[in-house]
Amino acid sequence: MPLDLYCVDPSPPTRAVYLCLKILGLEANKKPISLFKREHLTPEYLKINPQHTVPTLVDDGFVIWDSHAICTYLIGKYGKDDSLYPKDLQKRAIIDQRLHFDTGMLFTSLFQIAYPLIFLKCKEIPKEKQQRARDAYAMLEKFLDGNDYLAGNNYTLADICCVSTTTTLVEAFRVHADDFPNVKAWIQRCKDNIPGYQETIQPGLNIYKGLVDAELN
Repeated sequence: MPLDLYCVDPSPPTRAVYLCLKILGLEANKKPISLFKREHLTPEYLKINPQHTVPTLVDDGFVIWDSHAICTYLIGKYGKDDSLYPKDLQKRAIIDQRLHFDTGMLFTSLFQIAYPLIFLKCKEIPKEKQQRARDAYAMLEKFLDGNDYLAGNNYTLADICCVSTTTTLVEAFRVHADDFPNVKAWIQRCKDNIPGYQETIQPGLNIYKGLVDAELN
């Protein structure tokens, strides 16, 4: 049975799943959901995902949502090795911490900027919201001290998920990372070295940037 992925192309969590699928050599039937049309709140979608979040994966009747949960499931079931999400408990714990950081700080910072700007049509990003994003960059900067990637010197699921969120803050919302050299170098390293990055992360990011530009310009 094929994989079905309910998705929103500009969404950083969706794009992280796209990148994970690409690295694993998997194809999914994309089922786009329009948040503007509130398709995530229809009875049909709520029956699949009562939390009404995107993305949502359906694999032969098994339903899972939250991009981190989706990616760890895909890696566990379809991965040819454990390089993206090691079985070693200490290595995995570091990756899990970075994923929780993405949920609790990085993506929260992005959401607090994105929702009022895109859905409430605010015309500027408050300085305190920008500062919260920079505070997240400061944590990333420390994670990257002495490391090429967020959990060591090889890319893992931590980078797949966090770079999708971070580049959205940097490129779409113009919360620049110029004062964080480790973060800037890491973003470029991910772009250059994670296979499929340009095909999976960049197109949706360009759409997101267009949505933001329409409000800020």
